[in-house]
Amino acid sequence: MKFAVLDFETTGTQSDGEITQVGLTIIDHDLSIKETYSSYVNPGVPIPPFITGLTGISDDDVKDAPHLEEMMMELVPLLDDVVLVGHNVAFDFYFLQNALDRCGYLPFTGRILDTMDLLKVCFPSLSSYQLGYVSTEFGFEHDRPHQADSDALATAHVFLKSIDELRGLPLITLQRLSDLFPAEESDFGWFLDGLLTEKESEPIQDLDGQKYYRQLALAIDDWSTIAPPRDERAPNPLENESFSEYMEKVQQNLKEKLPNYEQREAQNMMFDEVNKALYEDKHLLIEAGTGTGKSLGYLLPSIYQSVKQETKVTVSTHTINLQEQLRERDLPLLTKVVPFPFKAAIFKGRGHYLCLRKFEQKLNNKEFATPKEDVFTAAQMLVWLTQTETGDDEELNLSHRGTDFWETVQSESESCLGRSCPWFKKCFYHRARHEAGIADVVITNHSKLFTDVKASHQLLPSYDYLVIDEAHHLEDVAGKHLGMHMKYFSVVHTLTRLFKDSRNGQFPALRQQINQSGHEKYVEWTSAIDELFPFALEAKEEWDTLSDMLFKLLPERMDAAPGDSGQFSLRLKPQAKPKAWDKISKHENQFYVTVGEMVRKADKLLGEVREELDDYASDSLITDITGLVRDLAELRDNLRLFMRLDDTGTVYWLEASGQFRSKSLQLYAVPVDVSSHLKELFFDKKHSVILTSATLSVDKSFQFMIDQLGLSEAQEKGRLMTSLLPSPFNYRDQALLVIPRDFPSVKGSVGDDHFVSMLVTSLAETAKATKGRMLVLFTSYRMLRQVHEPLKEALAASDITVLGQGVDTGSRTKLTRRFQEAKASVLLGTSSFWEGVDIPGEALTCLAIVRLPFQPPSHPVVEAKSELLEKEKKNPFMKLSVPQAVIRFKQGFGRLVRTAQDRGIVIVYDTRVIESYYGKYFLYSLPGPKMEHMVTEKMVPRISEWLMEHETNNETDGT
Repeated sequence: MKFAVLDFETTGTQSDGEITQVGLTIIDHDLSIKETYSSYVNPGVPIPPFITGLTGISDDDVKDAPHLEEMMMELVPLLDDVVLVGHNVAFDFYFLQNALDRCGYLPFTGRILDTMDLLKVCFPSLSSYQLGYVSTEFGFEHDRPHQADSDALATAHVFLKSIDELRGLPLITLQRLSDLFPAEESDFGWFLDGLLTEKESEPIQDLDGQKYYRQLALAIDDWSTIAPPRDERAPNPLENESFSEYMEKVQQNLKEKLPNYEQREAQNMMFDEVNKALYEDKHLLIEAGTGTGKSLGYLLPSIYQSVKQETKVTVSTHTINLQEQLRERDLPLLTKVVPFPFKAAIFKGRGHYLCLRKFEQKLNNKEFATPKEDVFTAAQMLVWLTQTETGDDEELNLSHRGTDFWETVQSESESCLGRSCPWFKKCFYHRARHEAGIADVVITNHSKLFTDVKASHQLLPSYDYLVIDEAHHLEDVAGKHLGMHMKYFSVVHTLTRLFKDSRNGQFPALRQQINQSGHEKYVEWTSAIDELFPFALEAKEEWDTLSDMLFKLLPERMDAAPGDSGQFSLRLKPQAKPKAWDKISKHENQFYVTVGEMVRKADKLLGEVREELDDYASDSLITDITGLVRDLAELRDNLRLFMRLDDTGTVYWLEASGQFRSKSLQLYAVPVDVSSHLKELFFDKKHSVILTSATLSVDKSFQFMIDQLGLSEAQEKGRLMTSLLPSPFNYRDQALLVIPRDFPSVKGSVGDDHFVSMLVTSLAETAKATKGRMLVLFTSYRMLRQVHEPLKEALAASDITVLGQGVDTGSRTKLTRRFQEAKASVLLGTSSFWEGVDIPGEALTCLAIVRLPFQPPSHPVVEAKSELLEKEKKNPFMKLSVPQAVIRFKQGFGRLVRTAQDRGIVIVYDTRVIESYYGKYFLYSLPGPKMEHMVTEKMVPRISEWLMEHETNNETDGT
């Protein structure tokens, strides 16, 4: 069996492209690379500039190249009796068939394999399947991405690596994969079948690495075998050791393990402050800027206090990203440097863990909603089970459909069989829970923290000490969790999982099992299931009508991105309900009654069947259905709660995106002021709560956060410590902040022509001076769109790429990666780019802030909070809008300098920072960069001069 790995570069898409280059790598029977062939091709048409930008292939390269017919004469003999392989092979295959046809050859009829499919199945945890990324990850040389010969060779290496991976899988996993892809149905199936036949003829070699259970190969053993970190009978390792003695040993070990480790003043201060608060049972607000080493700053004292006092410390982060960073980067380091064994466990929300029972059932019954996509997701998960020790979905690179698949196999409390589940001892969720139970430090996230509070503390192990990282988000998360949030699809997914139609779904699956059981009541039970179907249909119709009517109430928001979930939004006020509210309420009432009747009948039926049909398969199905029926009842109650609009302390609003209209509808009911809830739940009950973030103070004061989070009483009683750590960076030297003082101002979220043209000119000139490497932050998506096209044109001749969030496809992570990889580019971003984006080093030299990041005053929560402040005779603008904007401004500023070596320029185009009475709060809150204001035309020369100075200084320093 020979393989031919093919790659074409073209002038455009399948409908209008011509071939400009071909690359072919032949892999022989023994899986060695036998020969390579490559050639430019004269396309007979000019190559578009953006293709030259992407591939580096210009008109000059191809002007003397062979034409298509000459190239095909050399290529066709090489394709004799081969299996064709490509990365996204459909593209290359289309061009091949087209070329064969045009040059008078017969079409290619051999087998075809796509390395994208192989990568997805073999490496389910890779964060991207792009050829460039994969080559770097695997350490292959791929020096000229988007050139056909380099791409073909890289694809050949990826193909061989995937075959190695498949051959190394346990036999049972290969058999199950082969079962998912029948040989006669696809070339991929045929290929797997060949590998399986080969594996079955070998002696069995893979019994050591895996654990086998119920026809699945797993990487893990029973969780009950996991022992506590230290022998409980042994003396406490910190019995006679002070905190400073412990830290001395740790820092000695850090020096040995990390050659570049040097003690930082701010981090040492943080160790002491956190330890003092934990030891003295006080709360602490501590602002630690970028570069402080904040994670170790709270983890080391937490481990000390936890082990010394034999009590648990819980750490909560806002993002799962930070949780992952702690797992992958900080905890492995701490395991090496802490002078005694300890355990830190990561514990996420239950939906992040795979339920093995549901997965097994889905696999055995081949319950696939979208067969083609679902089969690949199931295959990814089969391979992943041989690798994962956590069963956490963050490890999987799932497609869009894959996330729908995940929802049907994730762990849920409502459908858990507990100890009676045959998978109980292998269960990933119960493993995480067990590990949290025996750990010294439990790392969770804000979301889980509040879910635990709502579940009367049944989810997390009990704790008296709490560290909250990224604490500037706490108030927002608290509001969402202590209130109510409901989506259009929450209802639809639940109904659809019960009845996809009259023949598919969980209820029809139960009907089938009842039929097969031959139980004497099977006729009565199956007809009871059939009677439920019309209720499900009616509930779905009522919900659609209701969602549609609610969507029609929504006005469009002027500053939001198209497709942004809050593009349409409307606050609903109890005292001023919309005219159509009574009419809408009638439909809600009908929905309430229909769902109520369905839930009542379903409960009665499920109770009977569970009692009389005693077998595992139906028991687990009944558990799943019972969970879904409970979800449906809860959704019905939440909707009733929302429609009443009767709590004055709650703000109610609707949101949707213009793209998906009523299908993107979201309903919110959130407490206006969460400070009393936070005080009661955490600050009154816990011995010590540490709150940390890079942005907690406004104008060097913590008062805004103290008021918002409910810490005033703790402050009055002397139970609150605050600490503003000095920055480890020399900002006066590393950052220059420039304000063009004559820049035009702008009202609202749309810039007038004069403003936009001045902004584009200034950004383009600056981008040329900084060679791209520029991030531009907008507060309004409309303005980003106004700037995107003209800026692209202005920079086209300079070979500087312009990337725009929401304009160019890709998630925030993908756009950031493209920005970092490009030679020279400008990235335009809105809300989500103001924080959490990490672009250290050379890739980012200039940060431009177009407007100060005030939240739109019309946002329902902002509006409700402002009304509350007005009642208390306070100024909402100074008490709420300014401090919120300052914290966001500091987050944005923090994108620029990420390490001690980073240098750069910040431009603030909003002259309110120097003209208004509140502008000083923004500038005084920054960590001391050099600040200058000047007329716009002097700005670029000053920036060039500053950059030159620093380049010269670096050269004289010998760096």
